[in-house]
This record gives sequence, structure tokens and C-alpha cells, in this order.
Amino acid sequence: MPVFFVSSECITPPTITITGELLLHIKDSLRVAIGETLWFSDGQGTRYRAAISDISKQAVIGQILETIQESSHVTPRLILGQSLLKGEKMDWVIQKATELGIHEIIPIESRHSVVQLKADRLGHQLARWQRIALEAAQQSEQRRVPTIARPHSLATLLTSGTPPSTILMLAERRDGNSPQAIALPQDQSSSLFVLIGPEGGWSKEELELAEQRGIEPVTLGQQILRAETAAIATISILQSRLGRLGSLSPMA
Repeated sequence: MPVFFVSSECITPPTITITGELLLHIKDSLRVAIGETLWFSDGQGTRYRAAISDISKQAVIGQILETIQESSHVTPRLILGQSLLKGEKMDWVIQKATELGIHEIIPIESRHSVVQLKADRLGHQLARWQRIALEAAQQSEQRRVPTIARPHSLATLLTSGTPPSTILMLAERRDGNSPQAIALPQDQSSSLFVLIGPEGGWSKEELELAEQRGIEPVTLGQQILRAETAAIATISILQSRLGRLGSLSPMA
């Protein structure tokens, strides 16, 4: 059973009150009955196991049976800067990156991006992406839902605010470079920022800008991967190196 995220206003021990879209999902889609137990999270690292005690058109009420304070992350925050992709590819990257435990996703309006978001549709699109992240976080039992930021140009990302501890910019194979062994930060106060280009790759100007900022492009090897594949492959490798994605082991 997935963990459902609720706002802190819904949690008033010893009860949890569910309304809105989650109410309809629990009541009509899952057809949860009185007496069943569900897991809820406040999105801040606390989970609640609650027994459903009342179901109505207005709300679902759960009686809290157990509260678990989850340990905070002890490894760097992992941030994905994903250049806008066409069709459902962007949705797919957001979903899978969330399942792999990304902390934040920043869409990038890069030079070769086919997609250009219209200002009057931006709010709707961001809400849609955030909903995809929420559903993926619930399904994969994440502690938190990643935030989806407003789109930025690469120049804006690299020249404003406090720079992340480490920035990795994935690029196609250049000059026959072999895969690099990158030293990663390990403490929780650090952040690791991964930049993935669009279907057409980074432009010459974008690569030059990155190099001016001291960012050396890295590769995943000799293969040329699609943008969405590169994003998920990179996150998987980093999560494994950070100890968040374990090795395969037999079922008990």
C-alpha cells in the first residue's frame, strides 16, 4: 500500500482528516472500508499509520495508530536540471526521477529545446508536473515529494544564487573522452546538481558558458543516450554511489 502525502493542517492527533482529491481517490478509486489501515506522510519526514474510522462525502477520518519519525537524509541533496523535452518524455523523467529519490527538479529552457512553454500555460503545466511527482512519491514510498521549480535558462541557473557544491553537466562524447571518475560530496549540507541537455544536445554557447563557470562536461561512456535515458541512468548511478540505491539481493 502506498504512502499518501497530506498537508500538516490535515493532521490533528489523534486523527487525520482527508478531503479534496485524495478523499475521492481513497473513497471511490481504492474503495477503502472502515477499519482498514493506511499510511500517511506530512512530507517533512513523519509517517502515520491510521485506521479509517469514518467515511463520508465530506471527509475520510483516520485514527492514528502509530507515528514514525524518519531519519533525515545524511547525503547531499540531489537536484536535476532537465532541459525541456517534447511529448510525454518530460513527464516520464519527472516520474522516474521521483521514484529514484530526487530532491528537486528544475526545467531548463535550453537553446536546442524543441518545447517552449507559453506564459499563460506555465501555471497549469507546473501543477501537472507537481501532481506527477506527488503520485510517483506515493507509489514509491518516498519520504518527501520533490519540488518542481519554474523553468530557467542555463545562464540564469549558473549565474544566480548560491552555487551547488558539485555540478555535473552531462554531454555527448567529445574528443574521445572516456568515462570520468567524479568525486562526490558526502555530507548532508552539500548539494549535487545534475544538468541534462535536450534531444539536440547542449549548444556550443551553453557548453562554453559552463566551462567559464568551472564546470567540465562529463559523459556516461561511449554510448550516445537519449536525453530521458541519460537522466535516469545518471540519477541511478549517483544514488548507488551515495548509498541510497542498494545492490540486488535475493528475496527472503
